[in-house]
Amino acid sequence: MVIERATERDIKGINNLLRQVLEIHHKGRPDLFKSNAKKYTDAQLAEILKDDSRPIFAAKDSSGNVVGYAFCMFVEHKNDNIMQDVKSLYIDDLCVDEGARGMHIGKALFEYVKDFAEKENCYNITLNVWGCNESAKRFYEKCGLKPQKICMETIL
Repeated sequence: MVIERATERDIKGINNLLRQVLEIHHKGRPDLFKSNAKKYTDAQLAEILKDDSRPIFAAKDSSGNVVGYAFCMFVEHKNDNIMQDVKSLYIDDLCVDEGARGMHIGKALFEYVKDFAEKENCYNITLNVWGCNESAKRFYEKCGLKPQKICMETIL
């Protein structure tokens, strides 16, 4: 397996994984997430892939197939009234193909992102995880992440 910055050649594989993530979220929260929808058009993905402030990393098997990805973005607080000046790397989405889970691809992706964030002088890595996604919460806890803040809701 190799992990590298994703390119336009990876869009088909990325789309497959985006569908898998959507279905997990749809099953957990059908009141919020549509089924059989697409988070990004191919054109939007192509633009994100060119944006250095929003790197996407792809884990590829020996045949070059995308078996995992991490969508990231830099978030900076500068000259804020209450927040320290920090640069964070936010993981917007991390997914491993359902057929490749349990092979430590997610851990390798997270470690790759962590090394990248350190090289980019980030203070921390942040992400959000849906309350209905218990396996993701356990995975991130095993990677050493702890809750920073908690988003709460009441459905009316």
